[in-house]
Amino acid sequence: MTIQTLPSLALISAHDWDRLLPSGQPFLRHAFLASLEESGSVGDRSGWQPAHRLLRDAQGKLLAAMPAYMKSHSRGEYVFDWSWAEACERAGIAYYPKLLAAVPFSPVGGARVLAREAADAGRLLDGLTAGLSDQGLSGLHVNFTDAFADGVFGARAGWLERLGCQFHWFNRGYRDFQDFLDALASRKRKQMRKEREQVAGQGIDFDWREGGQLAEAEWDFVYACYANTYAVRGQRPYLSRDFFSLLAARMPESIRVVLARQGGRPVAMAFFLLDGDCLYGRYWGCLADFDRLHFETCFYQGLEQAIVLGLGRFDAGAQGEHKLIRGFEPVLTRSWHYLVHPGLRAAVADFLDQERAGVYAYVEEARQALPYRQA
Repeated sequence: MTIQTLPSLALISAHDWDRLLPSGQPFLRHAFLASLEESGSVGDRSGWQPAHRLLRDAQGKLLAAMPAYMKSHSRGEYVFDWSWAEACERAGIAYYPKLLAAVPFSPVGGARVLAREAADAGRLLDGLTAGLSDQGLSGLHVNFTDAFADGVFGARAGWLERLGCQFHWFNRGYRDFQDFLDALASRKRKQMRKEREQVAGQGIDFDWREGGQLAEAEWDFVYACYANTYAVRGQRPYLSRDFFSLLAARMPESIRVVLARQGGRPVAMAFFLLDGDCLYGRYWGCLADFDRLHFETCFYQGLEQAIVLGLGRFDAGAQGEHKLIRGFEPVLTRSWHYLVHPGLRAAVADFLDQERAGVYAYVEEARQALPYRQA
């Protein structure tokens, strides 16, 4: 078996990469990850250096792969290890560079070890961990894994499991938005109606588009909105303008954009991706202040769209206790961490044991805040 490092997805065909994917989830497709690279959103001085790993047999057949990046910082990951890095700095241990398997800038769960067989996935992982020290890497981190990967990691010594919590909305076979509202407690139902009425009262309507239905001038507007969400916090956006055009050209069927208009003029947008059973809310932006427009554009419009499309789940992104009262349910997420330094590994293991109990308690408490009517 041979493990190969790819500094660019351009060095492997989309067919060879995509045939290892377990589903049509858009974030793992060659088109998505390659667009990040070719647009300059990752690579160069971004601190995300592509270093994808491939496992091939003696005949050169591709058996397993991992979307991976050499990281010189911890930004854009959404599994926060800043305190681990700071502890290493105080102890004189180098934490960076590290190797990260993740979808850049997207806290979305899914496959991270791409393989048809668990045995091949295990061989790739074992080969990677054995070579970390020789490559000067402090560890390998794998964020937002699926059940297949969890089984592979859980069967191996040295890997540390970390739990997190997100909020996803689940379609219980609702016929329309009103049907969903009818499942809520009266007070919560009235609150949502009031929020939607406040937006409508400002003369705002919504226009849904597929990726291939936006002209370049409209993509300019989408990007201006996206970039403004960072500018108001004094930050630079992760994604470049070219990324949106590349993605629209390569996988338009997976893109949905909703434009919020006032008097025919676009004032805000939300960008979504979708697969066979899930809508993913990714980016949002607004060029002026409107009361409750964020909730309507990002949550209620997406929720309504998921019902229209017959999708089973709506993942509106990271963070958000404010999602609870809007029907989004707490969901456990998992990441896995292999740390080379034995002292660091022991300290992090102890930290994760304590954190895990807190996450379980938080999820249980969050469930009590859901707005659904009691049976």
